[in-house]
Amino acid sequence: MRVAIIGAGIIGITTAYELAADGHEVTVFERRGAAAEETSFANAGIVAPGYVTPWAAPGMPGKVLSYLFSRHAPVKLSLPLSGRELAWTWKWLRACKLAPYLANRSRLQRLAFYSRERLHHLTAELQLDYERSPGYMVLLRSEKDSRLIEPSLQVLRDAGVAFRQISPDAVRQIEPALNPDTAFLGAVHLPDDEVANCRQFALLLKNEAQRLGVNFELNTTVAQLERSQAASISIAGEDKPRAFDRVVVCAGLASAQLLRPLGLKIPMAAVYGYSISATIREPLNAPRSALMDERYKVAITRLGNRVRVAGGAEIGGSLESRRASSLQTLYKVLHDWFPGAAQHSNTHGSVQEWKGARPMLPDGPPIIGDSGLPGVWLNIGHGSSGWALSCGSARALADLMAGRPTEIDMEGLDISRLG
Repeated sequence: MRVAIIGAGIIGITTAYELAADGHEVTVFERRGAAAEETSFANAGIVAPGYVTPWAAPGMPGKVLSYLFSRHAPVKLSLPLSGRELAWTWKWLRACKLAPYLANRSRLQRLAFYSRERLHHLTAELQLDYERSPGYMVLLRSEKDSRLIEPSLQVLRDAGVAFRQISPDAVRQIEPALNPDTAFLGAVHLPDDEVANCRQFALLLKNEAQRLGVNFELNTTVAQLERSQAASISIAGEDKPRAFDRVVVCAGLASAQLLRPLGLKIPMAAVYGYSISATIREPLNAPRSALMDERYKVAITRLGNRVRVAGGAEIGGSLESRRASSLQTLYKVLHDWFPGAAQHSNTHGSVQEWKGARPMLPDGPPIIGDSGLPGVWLNIGHGSSGWALSCGSARALADLMAGRPTEIDMEGLDISRLG
């Protein structure tokens, strides 16, 4: 079949590769001048399936309220919220109840574990090298952090994830560059998890997709999906629509805008995150792999010769407006744990500050598969876990499109979940 894919982020590229591998003729349309330039550009890079859980969880509304007046809070609101953001928040509150949370957690985790398997398969099969490091640790500053993380540890136990709770001395054996002046309680070590460069993987897989015949049309904006003609799209600046057998929407936040005129209302909102990426000053003072500061929900990761610090969840506002306190939190956490790791001076562009919009559905899991509209398919709403879910989502969509049984149970991961 002739398939159009809208969006060349990590979701669009993995989808393009899997469909091309199945023998389809694939064209990818991307509004930017390069692939993986938006949400996929500078995320934390952590692949930890046991920690892929819904943001809509029991007790989360209370936590968000408690964060409102904290300078270094992991969640922040930019008021006033728009009408769509308020409607999304109401749906999110309803999804925070125990029953939907447990169902959505199960859906996310089976997709995340499958996706990691698929990521490793592609990495080995295609011999891809993209700044990977094994292991992941969650740093606990105090007894309070240890108590608060216990529900997450039970989730890991239930999922059969290998982990161990270790002392500060054991932590320093794994990460010897940790600041000796920062006192802490210990950590949770997950040896089977990892960190890897999402954008680098995306660009490498894009090259493999092109070898399979995928055509990437960059600097090309899809203006609308045609109502009168199934699986047809209108390109900005072109007089006639282009017709395909299938169209797969993988356009992040723009997906909801494209689908709304067709009568498909997707409750999607931007939950913004921040990162800083800095050149390593002295390798012996830098982290070896990935760590998470549990108190501030900030990740510190080693990506080749750079350190990336990522975190924050900001509701409201815009992509263009950057909150200074959110960036200051990232610098604070980096200084607390690895004060001599990175070049902080921006005189030579050694520090990259980034803000990205995570396309999040209120209840957590993405939507994958047939939209119910003729010829239109969806791979959207992966939120902050797009990297961790991308390879599995793409393979599942390709299997569904081919009419084959998927390798995982897709219950609750399709459009029917929205009612």
